[in-house]
Amino acid sequence: MIELKQVTKKYGKGAKTTEALSGLDLTIRKGEIFGVIGHSGAGKSTLIRCMNLLERPTSGEVWVDGVDLTKLNKQQLQSKRRGIGMIFQHFNLLSSATVYDNIAFPLRLAHMGKEEIEAKVNDLLHLVGLEVHRDKYPAQLSGGQKQRVGIARALASDPQVLLCDEATSALDPQTTDSILRLLLDINEKFHLTIVLITHEMHVIQSICDRVAVIHQGGIVEQGAVTEVFLKPQHPVTREFILGQAGESAQLALQAPHDGSSRLCKLTFLGEKTYDSILSRTARESGVDFAILQGTISKIKDIPYGQLIVRLEGEPGQIEQTINKVTSEGLDVEVLD
Repeated sequence: MIELKQVTKKYGKGAKTTEALSGLDLTIRKGEIFGVIGHSGAGKSTLIRCMNLLERPTSGEVWVDGVDLTKLNKQQLQSKRRGIGMIFQHFNLLSSATVYDNIAFPLRLAHMGKEEIEAKVNDLLHLVGLEVHRDKYPAQLSGGQKQRVGIARALASDPQVLLCDEATSALDPQTTDSILRLLLDINEKFHLTIVLITHEMHVIQSICDRVAVIHQGGIVEQGAVTEVFLKPQHPVTREFILGQAGESAQLALQAPHDGSSRLCKLTFLGEKTYDSILSRTARESGVDFAILQGTISKIKDIPYGQLIVRLEGEPGQIEQTINKVTSEGLDVEVLD
């Protein structure tokens, strides 16, 4: 659905040139929710604005639904953009227009008839749960309600792609979760391709199918969220994961242990999350264990668990335990 080929974006000239994107390649599949995560200044917003050519790449190709946008003239590009909706961190609503008129704005630009606009806007108000707020102005709305207006407006032109530029970073955690549930519902109902730019791992974990990690203008790691989240390879990715795990994981890694013990991280995925694999295996091999840190959660709709444990016993028994839980489908990382 979306393919970026060797996309480079530079700002400035001569000695003052800054390269925001550097020969970036990225493929996003039709119908998936794809996340891009990175620190401030990594190039996230430039990347998503290149996807609809709000920022024109210095070089490279941007393909959307089989068309290279960089080859289109102004009129062709404007037409193609109708199939690419976008929502923003700070909502970008018309302050002097009501909720209804904000949503109707792109439809009027497209010269749609009054009755068609009425029907379309009412459907969208119902979709985002704002029927009772249709005649209010943005200043009368909460942050979450403003973002719902932004989502409805972005959907007004029946896009195939929805780009979300830090769409939840200005919202509190509870409101963020409600917006993410709305985006997931929209993805499932309309099979939209959704691209989420964020610096929050929670956003990626909640609704994304795949993720790319951007750093210094390039993609340093990408794949299924379960793979990238549970088995991070790049230091930047590990930093995001460790940041989410918090102080408890840091303390677990500092726990004392001697030559007769091993410090391990065990990862459970799917139904194995609820199985007593570790305790059963430890009993069979005669190994004791101490749980130093643990978590159980979900990546989208897939349950997972992670434990940092200290295995205690004879070296051979510990090795037998590690081999056994690995054969049972757990991922084991020896931390010492």
